[in-house]
Amino acid sequence: MSAVLRIKGLAKQFRLHLQGGVRIPVFDDLHLDLDAGEALAVTGPSGKGKSSLLKLIYGTYKSGQGQILVRHDDDWIDLAEAEPRQVLDVRRRTIGYVTQFLRVIPRVPALDIVAEPLLERGVPAEEARARAARLLGRLNIPERLWSLSPMTFSGGEQQRVNIARGFAASYPILLLDEPTASLDQENKARVLAMIDEARAQGSAIIGIFHDAADRRAVCTRDFDLDRDAA
Repeated sequence: MSAVLRIKGLAKQFRLHLQGGVRIPVFDDLHLDLDAGEALAVTGPSGKGKSSLLKLIYGTYKSGQGQILVRHDDDWIDLAEAEPRQVLDVRRRTIGYVTQFLRVIPRVPALDIVAEPLLERGVPAEEARARAARLLGRLNIPERLWSLSPMTFSGGEQQRVNIARGFAASYPILLLDEPTASLDQENKARVLAMIDEARAQGSAIIGIFHDAADRRAVCTRDFDLDRDAA
């Protein structure tokens, strides 16, 4: 197996400027290696920094110190020091991210939202929309809704559109922040199957799963922020 992510000496803290500059430490001196085809569950108590770790890897948060080395094409890029254009290129082709909440431009149809990651890679529009349609159908989004904005959908429907978008393109690294939360059993099973398929195709998965059964179903190992990060 080949490494796709190496985190070395990562530290993060938040500073509360409106409360006298109080600093809230999240973790310190975190080390993590991830290989292609692994599925890593990030665990730990609430507030320990699970979602923060995903945001650091994605480049949404800046680290206090340390390296976040990502295998991008044939090079290693340190996202802790990367320029914005490099971060955007890594997001487009190397790291996918399924967040807890769908954030989209109003009035854009669900089909186009799911197809967008493929269109950004130059996939022909007809092919991209066909792939988007298959994913929406697989996740039980009725075809009558595909031409509508997800802003009008229920919470569960929005979550499934978000998952479809995250899985539309293939990524070497896929970050999943509670992808099965609030899903019924049928749709949860479909999402877990999609995660397994992505890993079988070589994607490295880092996920947060509060349901222990879901975690056991798809993850190859755990990374406990209480135990494995200072």
